[in-house]
Amino acid sequence: MKPAMKSAVATGLTLAMLSAGGASAAELKFTPGEGDFNWESYEALKEMNLEGEQVTVFGPWLGPDQVLVESVLAYFAEATGADVKYTGSDSFEQQIMIDAEAGSAPDVAVFPQPGLASDMAKRGFLTELGDDTAAWLTENYAAGQSWVDLATFQDENGEDGLFGFFFKVDVKSLVWYSPENFEDAGYEVPESMEELKALTDQIVADGETPWCIGLGSGGATGWPATDWVEDMMLRTQPADVYDQWVSNEIPFNDERVVAAVEEFGYFARNDDYVAGGAGAVASTDFRDSPKGLFSSPPQCYMHRQASFIPAFFPEDTVVGEDADFFYFPSYAEKDLGKPVLGAGTMFAVTRESKGAMALIEFLKSPIAHEVWMAQEGFLTPMNSVNTDLYASDALRGMGDILLNATTFRFDGSDLMPGGVGAGSFWTGMVDYAGGKDASEVTTAIQNSWDALK
Repeated sequence: MKPAMKSAVATGLTLAMLSAGGASAAELKFTPGEGDFNWESYEALKEMNLEGEQVTVFGPWLGPDQVLVESVLAYFAEATGADVKYTGSDSFEQQIMIDAEAGSAPDVAVFPQPGLASDMAKRGFLTELGDDTAAWLTENYAAGQSWVDLATFQDENGEDGLFGFFFKVDVKSLVWYSPENFEDAGYEVPESMEELKALTDQIVADGETPWCIGLGSGGATGWPATDWVEDMMLRTQPADVYDQWVSNEIPFNDERVVAAVEEFGYFARNDDYVAGGAGAVASTDFRDSPKGLFSSPPQCYMHRQASFIPAFFPEDTVVGEDADFFYFPSYAEKDLGKPVLGAGTMFAVTRESKGAMALIEFLKSPIAHEVWMAQEGFLTPMNSVNTDLYASDALRGMGDILLNATTFRFDGSDLMPGGVGAGSFWTGMVDYAGGKDASEVTTAIQNSWDALK
């Protein structure tokens, strides 16, 4: 996950391992039968008789997020009679492998990204979820085949299978802006990349600066640019080319990758387009860069960043009023649909049992999604949920972006080897923002990848 501070923003804590006991009816957040939840899906769960069955779940969530996931699991426990125990850890990635190797894995593990799950599937540590679950995802998740593809890995025999179920998704393909500033200037939200570029030029023609961009992040400086490049890859190339890039089936200095880097440069290396000029991009801290949206007069009109960025907006900023967002649009002329870049957590069975497989079935029920939706920090691509239950208009808007997606792809740098995705890709983007040629930069990144093989 990049950078580590994202999870800290989400939880506000970096705690030692915590453990929760079984759930009970008294802990149900919303009373069954009340409100516009899909209670039919909850009642259907009662057909699963898991009395006396313990289901252990291990994941990365701590603090507030642990409370939230427990509130969801409580419905599974109450409906089925299972004793559900969730354990969270800030060293999940290391601990789950240790537990699997020791033969003491939990029933279900929640992976913050698919790379580690893929490694564990190849070593025989995960249980295949089967064709029925793959078919269910294809039919019930927007861009369903994408979610199947993201959780399909090779087993110990080299055979492909579905080994994960994505639940709780984050969206990165967002552009933030001030509705008041747009209204005052007479600007409309662009519907295509062509319109976004035209708006960028219009703002310059009006004597203003369209973008705030900052790559600074301490030891992780450069990561915001990788998100830009990943979004541009999905907007200039088919999804299978993106996949080949992420896996290095095509080299990092392939002309299509170079072109995507230059698409980022179209915005970031133009002095007229960026607050402070192109020279300020690499040195501006990403946490400070969106503040130009809120100055008077505004220092910029748009800022491309993931859903977590409001944590760094000025105090008392109300999303939906003082700030809002729109989908980072695709090119109309390229006919690549509406790709969405993001991340998410994936449930996988690490010790096959009746309770573990039943928990995966529970995740197919609308109520499993709606309970978290109605609280905070949760997005889902499931197309049968009641989106009116989202706790805020902002979450509902992001949920709509997910539901309208034709393709979803995971943050590419998180899937690359750490020395590249959290190393040379970051530094290379700093070099590129500073003026180096895109071909030279991408060749250096490819060389670093080759050195790891």
